Amino acid sequence: MQRYFVEPHLFSEQEVTIVGDDVHHIVNVMRAKPGEKIVVCDGAGRSAVAQLVSLSAKEVTASIVQFLDEQTELPIRITIGQGLPKGEKMEWILQKGTEMGAHAFFPFTSERTIVKLDAKKEAKKLERWRKIVKEAAEQSHRAVLPEILPPASFRQAIASAAGYTQRVIAYEKEGGSTLHQVFAGMSPGESLFVLIGPEGGFSLDEVKQAELMGFQSVSLGPRILRTETASQYVLAAASYQFERLAP
Repeated sequence: MQRYFVEPHLFSEQEVTIVGDDVHHIVNVMRAKPGEKIVVCDGAGRSAVAQLVSLSAKEVTASIVQFLDEQTELPIRITIGQGLPKGEKMEWILQKGTEMGAHAFFPFTSERTIVKLDAKKEAKKLERWRKIVKEAAEQSHRAVLPEILPPASFRQAIASAAGYTQRVIAYEKEGGSTLHQVFAGMSPGESLFVLIGPEGGFSLDEVKQAELMGFQSVSLGPRILRTETASQYVLAAASYQFERLAP
């Protein structure tokens, strides 16, 4: 069944109302008819099978048939603090990171950031990023819609992480601590904020700033990873660590 994310205020215990671009997809692309079933999610973990009742050019309504108990989220909540990369790499990071189970994304600029976001175009960029995440979440059968925080500075990124169980900064020159050691000290239900640098990585001064804010410098292995690869390594490692024994 096709899956759609719905605004929470349009999702009740009895029915759901779908608006926006998804209406066009249901009516014109899928050519759905009353009586057909879809899966609807509120983006916060609640999902259900719903039966289409009425369809128009502006909205689709459906009645809730059965709520689902889906277990598709990573056992730990991981926020990817991503140094803004060049070109379309950020879109790839968001798409694949959503498929791999990221809970949220925090794009930021740092000393070695090359790309410069135009403040006038930031709203449109965020809108596109959120659409990419929504489509990736639907494709991968997520019940939670990852949050994309507005781009900020490196200092703002490290200051925002105070409430996380663990905070790490990926640093290619780190020779001691590893991601595996961090995961070994974590339990399901806890949270991790991981900082990934842009092309060129982090400066030593940035690493020191992060450590002063409670971050632990960690290695992602003996090989130097591209910025768009590093976050996927973290998420894949978390999946193996925490989901390998899941039923």
